[in-house]
Amino acid sequence: AYGGVESFYNSFYIGSVCPLGFTVQSKAGKEVNYNYYDALKLQNAVEPFIINAIEKQLEFGINKSKVFCLGTGKNTKYLTGLNTKKKWFEEVVPLEHPRYVMQYKRKALDSYIDKFIRLLAEE
Repeated sequence: AYGGVESFYNSFYIGSVCPLGFTVQSKAGKEVNYNYYDALKLQNAVEPFIINAIEKQLEFGINKSKVFCLGTGKNTKYLTGLNTKKKWFEEVVPLEHPRYVMQYKRKALDSYIDKFIRLLAEE
């Protein structure tokens, strides 16, 4: 919808607030994904790494006027808080996570695509 992969990646860089993956063992004994923001102790433990990782990515020469954050809840809240302290970006723009849209809002997919394209095009 943005004009293809090449057009998109010529305009945008995709990174991660926390580029590490975590798991925990569920009550049923299965290993399941665990987000850095799901426990304050983990969040605090990885924060120096997160700050370092973001600052290294900013050295790539990324446009810092706006950052789009996938996930409108805890991920955006955390990034916004860090950004308030560090002043990396002029604006943090939350976007619904594509997995959320595909899993729970599939019937409204076209409206989400339109929203994403509109917000991305403003950049």
